Amino acid sequence: MLISDDVFNHYKIMWVFVFFDLPVQTKKQRRAYADFRKSLLKDGFSMFQYSIYIRHSMSRENALVHIERVKKALPKEGHIVIFSLTDKQFGDIEIFYGYQAQQLPKITQQLTMF
Repeated sequence: MLISDDVFNHYKIMWVFVFFDLPVQTKKQRRAYADFRKSLLKDGFSMFQYSIYIRHSMSRENALVHIERVKKALPKEGHIVIFSLTDKQFGDIEIFYGYQAQQLPKITQQLTMF
């Protein structure tokens, strides 16, 4: 089976971002924070920065599946932002630590079943 170049189109491949700021003053809040973070990791998200997690998806439809999973794991308290970018838009991000430019995260190959 041949894989079309259209499958890997940079305008169809998506990146899902989850930004969160959760309270951690009480033991219950710290537990909710840990459970939410673990749910992101279990669903294939990686830490981009502290409290910012990202996930690579092969299509908008696949990204929506993961966005729904994040929504189901939302804690009762805190501020959470979910958004997505195309691979092309993600490729235009510039990352710096001080004055030194850094590389974008490497894409991990995921199994895509048709």
